[in-house]
Amino acid sequence: MVTTKAVTKKAPFSRRVVDHVTDELVNVLSTGETFEFKALFSKVFEGLKLKNAVSGGEEMLRLRSYEKILKLTNCGLVKKVGKTYRALEGIESASSAHRLARLDSAILAAAQATA
Repeated sequence: MVTTKAVTKKAPFSRRVVDHVTDELVNVLSTGETFEFKALFSKVFEGLKLKNAVSGGEEMLRLRSYEKILKLTNCGLVKKVGKTYRALEGIESASSAHRLARLDSAILAAAQATA
């Protein structure tokens, strides 16, 4: 006799801290310019160096940046045409400040609903 266990779904892990790489990508892309990835990464890298937020080395940061830009593209906040990237309307919603503000307002609304 074969028995199966019920598989419980776990909520995906989400970080609730500032994401410097995404914030810098949003800052650079918010200028309205179109960038190839090399130029985009060089601006992001320089911005992160100024903020002293570079960790893990340049190659690791390049991989993280590429992963973040693909995530922004899949969310519909960045448009990729060929090898160039351009921000679309609403790119600011991807920044950590905006995300943390939404989280704070949701927590406040839940607290008010229980009170």
